[in-house]
Amino acid sequence: MFGSLGFTELILILMIVLIIFGAGKLPQLGEGLGKAIKGFKKSVHEADAIEAEAQAAVQQAAAPNAVNAAPTQNAALNQPAGASVQPAPRA
Repeated sequence: MFGSLGFTELILILMIVLIIFGAGKLPQLGEGLGKAIKGFKKSVHEADAIEAEAQAAVQQAAAPNAVNAAPTQNAALNQPAGASVQPAPRA
């Protein structure tokens, strides 16, 4: 579970923590650790959601530009040699 730490090493660490903090502080210590882990997981999920939202916005912003640019490029290719391309009137 913890790599190379065995059961006896974990018991020894638990006993040292119990001696340092005392039995009264262990529930508070566990609660604080649990809240910290929960907050970390929440911020990671929020960061992923924000990143996905930003990527979607970039893709939506790039899509209309590509659609608008395509007709002008095609119009220039369809003209005979030597003919000038006139811009489309704007509404």
